[in-house]
Amino acid sequence: MPRIKKEWYDQLIIVDGGSTDGTLEYCKDNGYFVKVQEGKGIRTALDQGFHLVEGDIVITFTPDGNSIPELIPSVVEKMKQGYDMVIVSRYLQGARSQDDSWLSGMGNWAFTFLINTIFRAHYTDSLIAFRAFKTETIKKIGLADGPANAFEKKFYRYTSWDFLSSVRCAKRKMRVADIPGDEPSRIGGVAKVSKTRFGLVMLVQLILERFLDPPAG
Repeated sequence: MPRIKKEWYDQLIIVDGGSTDGTLEYCKDNGYFVKVQEGKGIRTALDQGFHLVEGDIVITFTPDGNSIPELIPSVVEKMKQGYDMVIVSRYLQGARSQDDSWLSGMGNWAFTFLINTIFRAHYTDSLIAFRAFKTETIKKIGLADGPANAFEKKFYRYTSWDFLSSVRCAKRKMRVADIPGDEPSRIGGVAKVSKTRFGLVMLVQLILERFLDPPAG
């Protein structure tokens, strides 16, 4: 948090999902705004955080060390060129991930390949959380509207903004750009994601988005 300069943003929202490691106390002591999450899962956290957003550009950012704060100005400058979404890619122009396992790396490659093939997109990294959106883009693709179907309702906590935004922006032929950015190893916390479960959920979602939800907007 100390690396995120105040001149880089107009509003900073921290969503806390029930931490017990001193996060809330730290945020209170340093004057950060905190939204206490209701429910579980990062999708739930982002949905609830979005409804507090006042600006026209939203950046989703992981605070465990995987995202590099110093890239925020570059992301914003790229968005100002008229893009609907900008992705900080771990696999573009020499960027690399120090946090990927062979399984997560292969999974990202596979889903990126599928999205590019099915929707004729040009992503280099479809699953990274560090990205920026126009606020209107989030509304147009229904990202924060809640479950879109019965499957998503049942597995809502295992769905993600990064994957769904990649699919839905590609499906609607929206303007998307990548910029290179390393993914350092996390400096705190442990990964709680079940990669197999998330992978299966994303695969089913991809099928539903392709065949049951035609492009709109």
